[in-house]
Amino acid sequence: MNRLKYLVVAAIAAFAMTACQPAVNSNAVNTAAKNGNTNTVANANTASTAAAPTKDALIALERQAYDAWKNKNAAFWDPFLSANFVGYGSAGKLDKAAAIKEFGNSNCDVKSATLSDEQSTQLGPDAVLVTYKLVEDATCDGHKLPANNWAASVYVREGDKWKGAFHAESPMPDPGAKPMAAAPAKPAPTSAPASAPDPAADAMFTLEKKAWDDWKNKNQKGLEDWTSPNMVSFTEQGRQTRADAVKTWMTEDCKINSVALSDPASRSFGTDFALLTFNATVDGKCGGQALPSLYGSSIYAKEGGVWKALFTMNSPM
Repeated sequence: MNRLKYLVVAAIAAFAMTACQPAVNSNAVNTAAKNGNTNTVANANTASTAAAPTKDALIALERQAYDAWKNKNAAFWDPFLSANFVGYGSAGKLDKAAAIKEFGNSNCDVKSATLSDEQSTQLGPDAVLVTYKLVEDATCDGHKLPANNWAASVYVREGDKWKGAFHAESPMPDPGAKPMAAAPAKPAPTSAPASAPDPAADAMFTLEKKAWDDWKNKNQKGLEDWTSPNMVSFTEQGRQTRADAVKTWMTEDCKINSVALSDPASRSFGTDFALLTFNATVDGKCGGQALPSLYGSSIYAKEGGVWKALFTMNSPM
């Protein structure tokens, strides 16, 4: 798990969201997805392509995933995670193999994890984004994890199963908290190479870089043009809609000299939705605090043939 610094995170959260831990299961989701008549083969096939599980069904799977992490249930993760899973853990970005190793064998003492204030967003017929508040009591490698977080997961359909494709968490800002001590550095996992970009990666990355420049330069129109009307973002004010997020980005107390983004990779969810991940280095301060390097995650939706930011999240390294 990332050892995150509350004051620094509070400063940067205004331009997105975070990292860590598990995602979702498949068995209960598969049952929820199959609610048609199964008397014939044709009806069974129809059931396998039924509508996505409800928000409550997906959140139930999230809770199962946290229980598996708490109980160090290594067998849970392979059938639960999508083949192209991407997320974040103690060493940074994870693929499926690295996530199975970390989530199933973590050196963590997890006493509780409570989810609330859940929302969901459909990403076409074969993917769903869920966001929620997470309150956890956990210590990893001797370091206490932030208690209050925002979290996000994406589920995708693989055949007739729904599996976890993305997961990240971001600590809620606590202006009164003291900076947390940094955890000892860990080597990056050798089993998590960068994802190969799909054809849309370059276009999304170009838009992402411009958006960060617009944030730096307080260009409100640029940020409005970049975002979808249905956009959701985690900022220093919490989970916000497009209008509120843009207002936060325009009014926060930040003095930014430069922003450098690197290492883009993407994960498609059909033809009209995709996840972009990248690294961000910011030279500047927000609220008088220097900003850390970040792992960035944005989900884009194609609207009228143009990619628009539908969801944004950053994870302090």
